[in-house]
Amino acid sequence: QVQLIESGGGLVQAGGSLRLSCLVSGSIFGTNAMGWFCQAPGKDREFVARIRWSRSSDYADFVQGRFTIFRDDGKNTLYLRMNNLKPEDTAVYYCAAGQSRIPHTDFRNYDYWGQGTQVTVSS
Repeated sequence: QVQLIESGGGLVQAGGSLRLSCLVSGSIFGTNAMGWFCQAPGKDREFVARIRWSRSSDYADFVQGRFTIFRDDGKNTLYLRMNNLKPEDTAVYYCAAGQSRIPHTDFRNYDYWGQGTQVTVSS
């Protein structure tokens, strides 16, 4: 059974930083990419970043230069480092794993999901 377990969310002031973690439990054999999405109240789940097994990465325009996605294979953990946070970054953040279907920004192209972790940025 595959589980993706996020942690690291919380309340931070604008301009602050957080690091989200996503621990992978079980086999995600057959996938070749992991990503982060966010969902604010009343909005659709939105692409944030993706990293492929080749370690190439993609970012949404609104986080480019502020967020970094990386992984530690030895710890079976995916990370999202979030710098210079803004109030509009407030959302539940989810990690996901999938097969790099196109478009990679569509949450429906991912097979496994975590339960989410809340990020709240105060102004």
